[in-house]
Amino acid sequence: MTRESSATPWRGAVVPLAVVGVIALGLLRLHGGWPAWSDPGPLRLGAAAFALLAYAGFCLALWRVRVVRERRLAATPNDDCASALLLAYASQTGYAEQLARRTAQSLRAGGVAVHLTSLATLDAAALAQARLALFVVSTTGEGDPPDGAAAFVRDVLDRPAALAGLRYGLLALGDREYHNFCAFGRRLDAWLRGSGAQPLFDAVEVDDGDDGALRHWQREIGVVAGRTDLPDWQEPRYEPWRLVDRRLLNPGSAGGGCFHLVLHPPRKTQAGWRAGDVAEIGPCHAPDEVAAWLREAGLDGAATVDTTHGREALRDALARSRLPDRAEVAGRDAQALAAQLVPLPHREYSIASLPADGAIHLLVRQFRRADGRLGLGAGWLTEHARVGGTIALRIRANANFHAPADARGLILIGNGTGIAGLRALLKERIAAGARRNWLLFGERSAACDFHYRAEIEAWREGGWIERLDTAFSRDQAERIYVQHRLAAAAATLREWVEGGAAIYVCGSLEGMAPDVHAVLVEALGEDTVERLRVEGRYRRDVY
Repeated sequence: MTRESSATPWRGAVVPLAVVGVIALGLLRLHGGWPAWSDPGPLRLGAAAFALLAYAGFCLALWRVRVVRERRLAATPNDDCASALLLAYASQTGYAEQLARRTAQSLRAGGVAVHLTSLATLDAAALAQARLALFVVSTTGEGDPPDGAAAFVRDVLDRPAALAGLRYGLLALGDREYHNFCAFGRRLDAWLRGSGAQPLFDAVEVDDGDDGALRHWQREIGVVAGRTDLPDWQEPRYEPWRLVDRRLLNPGSAGGGCFHLVLHPPRKTQAGWRAGDVAEIGPCHAPDEVAAWLREAGLDGAATVDTTHGREALRDALARSRLPDRAEVAGRDAQALAAQLVPLPHREYSIASLPADGAIHLLVRQFRRADGRLGLGAGWLTEHARVGGTIALRIRANANFHAPADARGLILIGNGTGIAGLRALLKERIAAGARRNWLLFGERSAACDFHYRAEIEAWREGGWIERLDTAFSRDQAERIYVQHRLAAAAATLREWVEGGAAIYVCGSLEGMAPDVHAVLVEALGEDTVERLRVEGRYRRDVY
């Protein structure tokens, strides 16, 4: 399954060399110890040779212990390599390895078996046997792979493999100060795609340790683990934004309610963001859910406790935290409970407005869990949070979804609440005077689900949207989706792309995004789609 490192041939010699070295030192001891410098030269040289042999054996023995320890760390007892998620790293300074180990810890906390290993130990056969894999890789120098990945690049990456059964995710580390940003990560991603592997999500690129990108990676880890309650790696630093408006946009819809939210920044805060950026929300449990938990635990929610937020009521601390199993807190007082609380993980939403609007606009759809309760983030924003109250919020820059710097054509494709990110891009383009915009949008019903309809139609009538294609799946007997509209306009698509247009996709990762991708490949060819991705002319913000 794996390829041994180039140092492995020494493995069988480690113990013999160590033993010979010890014997050599013992013989020297029996014969009176280390020879004096007045002794004959051959004796001095022989003693030096024995000592060197002993030292070499000792060093190689230490090396072998280190290798064994690292291999044991790379897997836990329950991590059966045949069935575990494969987590591979390529690290130059140790940072990628550190992040890989933190990723493994999070996945294991979510109940996922993980086989953690260096990329240097893998070959195409090992990857072909894996069904689920994550990669954490850095780029060094001017776009080079880490030194430890050189053999993988030479023996594996230079030729396609048969990886049609592999689904993967990729975290690429780089620094935008260098021209070839995340070059090795992008090269690995292109090779995986070209070998038939299917991405679980678009590659997450990290600029110089950017905390926002790492938080996004943590969110994707939670999706892979099937857990929405995995804690963030660092204590969140939110600001209190005020929820000033909440409006249902789709009354009567066959789908979940979609709410338009308006949030104002804290006073004296110069909040800035760009179209394409993301709002991270610190959600809270519903008050009645916290009250029910307190009753069953026999604790007073009004009890005052010390937290990182200062002195506050226990119920308020619980609202922001993962509610522990009651067995975990049996016999503990309010302060002891507060000391062990773990904050709820953040939720991400595309920003639908610009700073010039004076507020962050969000479009949030309600969904319900299997037990009928509203989802944590959507429930908090659309129902439980009080209009006029505060929402914990921080902005995450999302450079991968920023609009082109010039007025080139822009093809915007999305469905459902994905219109939020596209709306912000259109606003930015209109403010910059760029008119060559083509919007393709899909939802259930034109009567109920054409979000921001008046605004979009006004932009079209004003010439700010050159072409508008909509797909409302429930408005006819045959289900028509946005990818069908795109396929029907294949000739126009090719014309726009040949004229330098970029393609931006925002919306659901399941269904819409892969189907749109398939249409792009069919209409433009796989090589062209890959070239657009490398050039930054094909970008996605899908979830």
